[in-house]
Amino acid sequence: MAQAAGLSRFPPGNPDRPTAPEGLAAEGIALRPAVAQDLTFLRRLYGSFRAEELAQVPWPARTKESFLDEQFALQHQHFVTHYPRADFLVLERARAPIGRFYLDRTPPHHLIVDIGFLPDWRGRGLGVALIAQTKALARAAGAQGVELHVAPNNPGARRLYERLGFRAVGLTGTHAKLQWPAAAIFR
Repeated sequence: MAQAAGLSRFPPGNPDRPTAPEGLAAEGIALRPAVAQDLTFLRRLYGSFRAEELAQVPWPARTKESFLDEQFALQHQHFVTHYPRADFLVLERARAPIGRFYLDRTPPHHLIVDIGFLPDWRGRGLGVALIAQTKALARAAGAQGVELHVAPNNPGARRLYERLGFRAVGLTGTHAKLQWPAAAIFR
């Protein structure tokens, strides 16, 4: 990824940023702030998110890689520009990165900006644990709840979020906006 040097730095995050939920920590999984040296891993991770989609496109491999480089750079710029108060966190096990978790706890709702893992780590409960912790943090902070956005080509994630109590409340561009209301636990 030749463009890594030109990408914007990650915002500093918050001193009280989340740590790995207890169950994940017991498995040796940690959360740490993302740094510039993570951009190569994060680009590779982004590519894994788009692999199935791009497998259908009849472009040469080099064209696909250039496209992914550009799309990752645009997404990264969007995230760091629009969520400057977010915690940009990398999940790692044995000091090897396995995923990312970007969380903006700016009121009134906590926003899961992005959550994703390498293919070998998907379906292992990492997302469920992080979302459960995020809901607890939102409740403890007096936030109205937790929000996230999900792409229409990711029905598995949407089913998971709905199973975890999130409900669709609208659209933002091409993504469905889902919310989990903190007050729902008291009804």
